[in-house]
Amino acid sequence: MVTPTTTQRLALPDVTLCAATSVNVQATLRALQASLAQADFAACLLFTDAQVQPDHPGIRIVPVQRLASAQAYSAFLLGHLADHVATSHCLVVQWDGHVLDPRHWDPAFLDHDYIGASWPQFSDGHDVGNGGFSLRSRRLLQACQSPRFQQAHPEDVLIGRTHRPWLEAQGLRFAPRSLADRFSAERAGDPQSSFGYHGVWHMPRMLGVDRFWEIYRTLDERSTIRHDFVVVLKQVAQGQGGVGRALQLLADRVVDAIK
Repeated sequence: MVTPTTTQRLALPDVTLCAATSVNVQATLRALQASLAQADFAACLLFTDAQVQPDHPGIRIVPVQRLASAQAYSAFLLGHLADHVATSHCLVVQWDGHVLDPRHWDPAFLDHDYIGASWPQFSDGHDVGNGGFSLRSRRLLQACQSPRFQQAHPEDVLIGRTHRPWLEAQGLRFAPRSLADRFSAERAGDPQSSFGYHGVWHMPRMLGVDRFWEIYRTLDERSTIRHDFVVVLKQVAQGQGGVGRALQLLADRVVDAIK
């Protein structure tokens, strides 16, 4: 488990911390709180239709219409996020990713308009990257609202691949893969040597199984676990109470399959 120790808190006055969701709201709040525990941001915004009262005073709820699908999430980020961000950049997080270690922050991150964990499945140079933990400039958010930017889903593939040539033609800069891997780990990279991460399969190791399990039990939408179910199952089965956790995970998998 990563337990960073710093003598001075990381100050990010040019970055707004953001998340948008209508599901797994409590887990998303925890991801925001975990990020706020590691750095000071200009603001922290949670876009949701849920009636929630955050425990952390730094989190501001911004009411939006229900984001009823992944497609609706993409449409919100591409079409509306720019309207709420006043800083030069925003850091987008989801329930299964957050800031891990502020010691890995690099001011060079802010020299780019888009950074997300690299995609190892692509070798054509358009491999940055994952949107679940991503740094985006306000210039990029505004460009995504252009009529020339044809919105679809998933939004990170649209930005990082489909429309990347057009975005770069507008003068927007994508981080090189080497920098992206120091910013965030997902399918590539090591969370222990990056600023943050995205991916539920990293959580038991990075947070500890007990803390991950507390978060897991709050989930009302578990589809993101499906793709890496075996990896997560093996991790939660370890330690005291592991058999019971594994059995519960299997039972939840059955329930989700028949919904």
